[in-house]
Amino acid sequence: MTQSSSEASRLHKASVTDARVAMLQSPATAGPLQNYLLAALPAAEIERLSVDLEPVTLALGEVLYEPGGRQQHAYFPTRSIISLHYVMENGAAAEIAGVGNEGMLGVSLIMGGNSTPSRAVVQTAGEAYRLPVRCLLEEFNRGGPLLRLLLRYSQALLTQMAQTAACNRHHSVAQQLSRWLLLTLDRMPSNDLVMTQELIAGMLGVRRESVTEAAGALKQVGVISYRRGHISVLDRAGLHDHVCECYAVVKNEFDRLLRDARHH
Repeated sequence: MTQSSSEASRLHKASVTDARVAMLQSPATAGPLQNYLLAALPAAEIERLSVDLEPVTLALGEVLYEPGGRQQHAYFPTRSIISLHYVMENGAAAEIAGVGNEGMLGVSLIMGGNSTPSRAVVQTAGEAYRLPVRCLLEEFNRGGPLLRLLLRYSQALLTQMAQTAACNRHHSVAQQLSRWLLLTLDRMPSNDLVMTQELIAGMLGVRRESVTEAAGALKQVGVISYRRGHISVLDRAGLHDHVCECYAVVKNEFDRLLRDARHH
C-alpha cells in the first residue's frame, strides 16, 4: 500500500469513528450518554468504547443470561430496565436488583467471574448498548476512569441488593410495591408502566393477591391507577408517603456514586 493510500485509509477510519461517536451521542438516537455511567466517562474513554458499543433493542421478558451461564456482553441500558432474579431449586424466583440507565449489567465480569447464580430478564422493553466482554475488560484493566466508576457502581449495586433483602423481610407489601414503583420510575421518562400485577408479584416474591391488595389501597387514595397490563403513577409525591426508608437509601447511594464520579 502506498503512503497516500495508507493515509487515505487512516483518514477514512477516523471519519467513520467520528461519525459513529456523533451518532451515538445524538439525542435522536437514544445514544449511550443517556446511560449515566457512560455519560460520566471522559470523552477519550467514550471514543475508545464507541467503536465496539452496539445499540440493541431489548424485548420485554427477554432473558439475557441464565444462572451459571457465561456472559458474552455487558449491557448499558438507556431506555430499558433489566431485572436480576435469584432462582431457587424449586423454580421460585424473586428480584434482587434492577439495572436501568443508572448502571451496567455485568458487574461479575469485572469481579473476576464469568457467571452468576442469578438470571437477568428484561423488565421494561427498550434500547440499550452492549459491549463485548473483551472490550470491557481491556478498558477496565487500563486502571483509568472506567475502573473507578464501575467500582463505585458495584458498591451501589450491593447496597441495592442488601436493602432489597431487608425490605422484603421487614416491610409490608404496600411499602415494597411503593419502593419498586419509585425505583422503576427513576429509570423511565414517563409515569406509565407496562407491567402486570402478576409480574410484580414475581419480582417481589409475594402472592399475586398481596400485590392486588396493596395496589388497590394505593389506587383508593389516588396515588396510582391501573388496568390490565398497565400501571400509571398519578401522584408521585403521594407515593413517597407510602414508601419505606429503603427507597431513599438506594437512591442516595446511586446519587452519591454519580456525584463522586463527576468530581474525579
